[in-house]
Amino acid sequence: MADAALRTPEQDEQGESLPTSFDLHYTWRYEAARLELMNLYEKAKRDQWNATDQLPWSTDVDPEREIVPDIQIPVYGTHIWEKLTDADIRKLRREALSWTLSQFMHGEQGALLACSQLVDIVQDADAKFFQATQVVDEARHNEVLDRYITERLDNRKYPIPTNARDVFDSILGDSRWYLKTIGLQLVAETFAVALFKMMAESARDPVLEAVCRRILQDESRHMGFGMLALPEVVHGASPAERGELEDYTCFAVEKTLTGFFPLEAYEDVGFSRAQIEEAKRYRRDVAARNDYAPFRKVFKRDMHAAMVGNLARLGLLTERVRPRLEKLGVSLPTS
Repeated sequence: MADAALRTPEQDEQGESLPTSFDLHYTWRYEAARLELMNLYEKAKRDQWNATDQLPWSTDVDPEREIVPDIQIPVYGTHIWEKLTDADIRKLRREALSWTLSQFMHGEQGALLACSQLVDIVQDADAKFFQATQVVDEARHNEVLDRYITERLDNRKYPIPTNARDVFDSILGDSRWYLKTIGLQLVAETFAVALFKMMAESARDPVLEAVCRRILQDESRHMGFGMLALPEVVHGASPAERGELEDYTCFAVEKTLTGFFPLEAYEDVGFSRAQIEEAKRYRRDVAARNDYAPFRKVFKRDMHAAMVGNLARLGLLTERVRPRLEKLGVSLPTS
């Protein structure tokens, strides 16, 4: 996987570069190698949508009201929350949602870049065709999330966290299409799908609800690509190769599940260092007790069923990696 230290120049507001190297693969056979993948391509063509004129952008929204329920803010119900003023709570609502959607937005750009690489790298025409549609999907998702934050959350955008950046550096820096697919379609996007689903079901802004539901429609196809394309690779791998696939899968899962903490949002609301550390301890305690609020229990169930279930069905999560998963509170599905 790519070494994050290779990033140059330093990150700034305009962008940065990540050195990559991989072979482009021509194909001169354009017939379908897998009928199921061509069917997925047909669905992608049929289900395209335009964020510019198919969403209710003209509806009003107050960025400091409960666009999503307060219970989705990690410190809700704690004594930290009880000490906040009404003004603090209103600001925290905006900053917490802006932080979350910023991470989705950055992730969609990472997916856009990865899928553009996959068009070059995958060998069969049907896989290239489908990946071309995913490039368009990810560009649209990037566009619509940026517009939502800009127009409806006062343009409050936050940087990508280190863990998420590490995952995308590894995806973009590796030359093997199947590792890109594991890291992107089966880990990063599957985690995002569970969050989008939770937000779609609870959003009180019709635009946010519509954005999430539209994105979910696209993402279901993206996960389908991984489930169709990977079995042959996994089953044909040598023991050493299987070990590398399992280790990379665990790396991506660990980074994805442990890096989602809205530090900058808390700082912008005015939380002290002590309050932020207390919020982190509270989150760890809740995870250790499995004492999640109902909506988070549903999210964890959906995430486990999709991400962990699919990875296990492909043979990428085995008894060998069980101890690493248990440290994350993740259990392997029963046979």
